[in-house]
Amino acid sequence: MSAPSAATDQFPVRVLGGPTTFFEYGGLRFLTDPTFDAPGDHQTPAVVLTKTAPPVGDPADLGHIDVVLLSHDEHADNLDTSGRALLANIPLTLTTPSGAQRLGERATGLPDWESIELNRPDGGTVTVTGVPAIHGPGRRDEVEPICGEVVGFILTGQGLPTVYVSGDNASLNAVKEIAERFAPVDTAILFAGAPRFAGLFNGEVIVLDSAQAAEAAHLLAARRVVPAHYDSWAHFTEGHEELAAAFATAGMADRLDWGQRV
Repeated sequence: MSAPSAATDQFPVRVLGGPTTFFEYGGLRFLTDPTFDAPGDHQTPAVVLTKTAPPVGDPADLGHIDVVLLSHDEHADNLDTSGRALLANIPLTLTTPSGAQRLGERATGLPDWESIELNRPDGGTVTVTGVPAIHGPGRRDEVEPICGEVVGFILTGQGLPTVYVSGDNASLNAVKEIAERFAPVDTAILFAGAPRFAGLFNGEVIVLDSAQAAEAAHLLAARRVVPAHYDSWAHFTEGHEELAAAFATAGMADRLDWGQRV
């Protein structure tokens, strides 16, 4: 495991609904999985995804964005029509290798454990490393043909906290692999919500449920957990209340940070 971060101060994370969060890190401005459409239905080949609440804020209010961390591009609850349009005005989108091929020249794919160095405005670099994520129960080769390829991210830098953005991951084994290389993690932005569909994987969750999110936080020795991807969509089966209860049961209620929502 890596040594504890040299920087322990926590930075604000703005939670904008669904999987979309915004934060500044190392002088760079990051946005995760942009979803800014109004409520409504999104048809996929397998299911209908229904958005139930508007985003908290407007992308125009965020100002300049340097990097989008996009766990995957194939589902509207991670990249909707408005989010896709936004990518055209952002210098860099980091995503899956297959997603980068679909999204074009402003997108770069990060295979597992591959890193990219981003220049910080005041000197030095931020390292973004792609880490494993599996969007459903079972092995990657069983899940990806159904739910597609997903990537998570680790952010590190000299004098900066270690940050984990999980993406749409349902695998605690993947979290264990990440922890072996990067724990302790200072901030974990964990996608949760226990989304499930009756016709997929016998109704098993395709992203962490609340108890699994608490276990992931334990494995990562996370100092702070910012939950995301647990509201604003009909297929989420657990929300704020279940997450709070699971972390309380695990003795980690003090690690939860619900983020700024204004």
